[in-house]
Amino acid sequence: MPVIFRIGRFRFFFYANEGNPRDPPHIHVDHGDNEAKFWLRPNVRVAYNDGFNAKTLREVPDLVVANQERAERAWHDFFC
Repeated sequence: MPVIFRIGRFRFFFYANEGNPRDPPHIHVDHGDNEAKFWLRPNVRVAYNDGFNAKTLREVPDLVVANQERAERAWHDFFC
């Protein structure tokens, strides 16, 4: 499970063995027991949420957008 980066209390990562066929580029974010998955294209949006409250779900997408290029580059470097 490659960790791409950390910002504050959040860890941004993807699963190395995720899907067959593999999902389009996305990133997972967790903190404690909470995790969410965000699609990166065509625009950043929540794919699923497991435990984050509404306030956090307003905060985290901004962090994903700010680091979207970095996340996509890491995803493509690992899988392509």
